[in-house]
Amino acid sequence: MTTTLRTSQETLRDTSADAVVIAVAQGPDGPVPAPGAQDVDAALGGTLAQTLAAVGATGKAGEVTRIPSAGRLNAPLVAAVGLGEPGSLDAEGGEVLRRAAGAAVRALRAGTPRRIALALPARDAAETEAVTLGALLGGYVFGRYRTNGDKPEDTELILLGGDDAAARRAQVLADAVMLVRDLVNTGPSDLYPASFAAEAQRVAEAAGLAYEVLDERELAEAGYGGLTGVGQGSVHPPRLVRVAYAHPDASKTVVLAGKGITFDSGGLSLKPPKSMEAMKSDMAAAAAVLGAVAAIAALGPAVNVIGYLAMAENMPSGTAQRPSDVITIYGGKTVEVLNTDAEGRLVLADALARSAEDSPDLVIDLATLTGAQLVALGPRIMGVMANDDDLREGIVDAADRAGEAAWPMPLPAELRDGLDSTVADIANVTGDRNGGMLVGGLFLREFVPPGVRWAHVDIAGPAFHEGEPYGYTPKGGTGAAVRTIVQVAQDVADGRL
Repeated sequence: MTTTLRTSQETLRDTSADAVVIAVAQGPDGPVPAPGAQDVDAALGGTLAQTLAAVGATGKAGEVTRIPSAGRLNAPLVAAVGLGEPGSLDAEGGEVLRRAAGAAVRALRAGTPRRIALALPARDAAETEAVTLGALLGGYVFGRYRTNGDKPEDTELILLGGDDAAARRAQVLADAVMLVRDLVNTGPSDLYPASFAAEAQRVAEAAGLAYEVLDERELAEAGYGGLTGVGQGSVHPPRLVRVAYAHPDASKTVVLAGKGITFDSGGLSLKPPKSMEAMKSDMAAAAAVLGAVAAIAALGPAVNVIGYLAMAENMPSGTAQRPSDVITIYGGKTVEVLNTDAEGRLVLADALARSAEDSPDLVIDLATLTGAQLVALGPRIMGVMANDDDLREGIVDAADRAGEAAWPMPLPAELRDGLDSTVADIANVTGDRNGGMLVGGLFLREFVPPGVRWAHVDIAGPAFHEGEPYGYTPKGGTGAAVRTIVQVAQDVADGRL
C-alpha cells in the first residue's frame, strides 16, 4: 500500500477525483465554510452550509461529514472536516490543519475513494505543509501482515493550490515518520537487532549517509558493557549503529542517541504479561533517530548530525544479566544493575559515552525510558530534561513549532543520591519509585561528555498509541519525536539553538 501526493493548480471543477475534502468551522448557527471551500460552495449554489447543517454537521474539530456533489463537481463525494471553534485556525495554526487533514483522509480510506482532492486552507507555506503532512500521515496503514484480501489499496492525494516547496518538505517529514511507524509496528520476531541494523544500513545508503555497524564481538572487544549486558540473555545479539550526515558549511555537530530495545521482556526482572504487549515499541526512539537523520539529509540544513542506534533484545534466560551484576560502560564507568528492566539507560550510556569521540556541540538522547513518564505527563506529551535551561526550553519550543507536545522537566539534585552504589560507580535504579522519569535522566547525565550541552527526551507515552486513532495519529507506532528532532537540527543550523 502506498499513499502518493501531487500538487495541482487546477480548479476544483477541472480536477478528477473520487472525493474532495474541504474544511468548515464550528459557527454559532452551524458549520461555516473555511478558506478553500468556496468552489464547492459555488458549485452547490451557495447552499453548502445549509446542506451540511441539514445532515447534522457542526464543524467541531475532527468531525467528518460526507455529502454527494449531485454531479455538480467532477468528484462525486464531498467530505467536510471540522476545524473547531472559529479562530482556532489562527490561534493554533498548523496542528489544527494537520489533524483535520489526517482525520478526513483516514475516514475516507475506510470507504471507496482512492483519489482524494484536498481543498483545505493552503494560503501560505505553513498551511500547505500542515495540510500535506496531516493528509499523508492520516493515510498511513500498516499492511505487512494483512492477508491478500485485507490489504489496503493505494491512494492518491491531490493538493489543490499551495506552495510546492512546503509540500515537498512535508513529504520528506511524512516519509520519515512513516518509516518509524513501520519499524515500530513490525513484530519482534522480524525486527531484532541484526535485522534492525540491516534496515538502518539500507536507509543510510538510500539517504547518502555514512554508517557503521558494530556486532556483538566488536561491542564486547571495545567494552560496550551496557549493550553487551542487556543483550546477553537473547539469541539475537546486540548491535550499535552509527549514521552520519555532514554538511560542508556546518560549524556545529549534533549527536543523537536512540534506545533500540527491539523487545523488552524486562529480563530476569520480568514484566507482567500485559505490560509486554506493546514492548515491540521499545525501539521507537532508535527508529526516530534513523528517520530524523534521513529527513535531515534530504532537507540539507547546514549542520552535522550523527545518530547512534543502540540495539538489543532484553530477554530472560540462563545467560541473562542478573540483578546485582556489575557492568562496565564504554569508557570505563561501572554500573550495578539492580533491576534488569531498567535496561534502556544501560544501552544509552554506551552511546552517550561513545559520543565524546564526535566532539559534539549538542547531544540529545531519546528513549521510551520510563513508565513514570506516562504517569507524569500522560500518553501524548514528551518529557524533556537537560543540563542547560536554555536548551531544554529550546527543544520544547522546537517541538511546539513542529506540532508535537513536549513539557520541560527538572533534574532535581536530591534524587541523585538514590543512585549511589556500595560496589560500583553508580546503580541503575534507586530504591524509591518516586520521580522515576527524572531519575532516569539523572542516570544518563552521568555519561554525557564533560562540558557538552545535553538533553534527554522521554517518549514512552507518545511513541505508541494504544487507543483509537485520532487526527493523523493511528493506533500503534506514531513516529513521535521525528519532527521535533528535524526542527532542532534546523534551529542549530540557523543559530537559534
